[in-house]
Amino acid sequence: MDLTGKVAIVTGGGGGLGLAYSRALAAAGAAVVVNDADERAAKEAVESIVASGGRAVAEPGAVGSSEVAEALVARAVSEYGRLDLLVTNAGILRDRVLWKMSDEDFDAVVHVHLRGTFTCVRAAVRRLREQGEGGRVVVIGSPAGQRGNFGQTNYSGAKAAVVGMVRTWAMECAKAGITVNAVVPVAATAMTKTVPAFAPYVSALGERGEPFPGWLRKGEGFGTPEDASGLVVYLASDASAAVSGQAIGIGGGKLSLWSHPEEVAVAYTDGGWDGDAIARAWPTSVGREPRSVGIPAPVPAKD
Repeated sequence: MDLTGKVAIVTGGGGGLGLAYSRALAAAGAAVVVNDADERAAKEAVESIVASGGRAVAEPGAVGSSEVAEALVARAVSEYGRLDLLVTNAGILRDRVLWKMSDEDFDAVVHVHLRGTFTCVRAAVRRLREQGEGGRVVVIGSPAGQRGNFGQTNYSGAKAAVVGMVRTWAMECAKAGITVNAVVPVAATAMTKTVPAFAPYVSALGERGEPFPGWLRKGEGFGTPEDASGLVVYLASDASAAVSGQAIGIGGGKLSLWSHPEEVAVAYTDGGWDGDAIARAWPTSVGREPRSVGIPAPVPAKD
């Protein structure tokens, strides 16, 4: 993958997955505008990229507002003359079960993940359309948005919504040659350390440098942030020009394609469905195989 001459913006690029994406894009030849709400983290990310021979500048700011989104695009253009790729990775967590979640908990997460994705993509697409040379948008989703997750009303709702927007944007941007895809990563980060099923493995990696077992990397698709960066590089490249509107999973040694929501069972009647008719038909027709919810806990392989 050669991204020489391309210019990328990565939100939340100062740590975790965002830092891995920023470094991988720079290593492939792209110039990177590294955004993060933590100014120090953004600057340190840039220093590490430059020290490795890459090109990058820091543009700190908390995503959500139109002003920050437009500043990111303006910085890319003023520094490097153009924009080719946006990666919307910035995110926060405010986990609470439904009955304990405050308005502030809900609004903060939705503001960053949902509104932040919307404002940044809107600003980037306006610039890409003005350039008239196509471009790439990569929105970062989550398994929580695909399947739900206990205690994450705000996060799972926002992540489900951004994937829904990806499908719409893929259609709206196709004529301009702009692809829009969602990446659904699973990796050891500060965020996944809050998930009880993954916490011991994240701690073992971070505190003792212990590698993940093979069953976890392949069977569960759980790995390091660097394991997820290759997909972003691919989606930034010319090789992915025909890929748009997709939700693509990545983690450890696992690459996957998530299905779009679709009808999986149907039943028909001539007279319409009243409550009694549904109750009679449900167990043997559409309700025979209900869909599961939640992120399955990792199951260690047997020796």
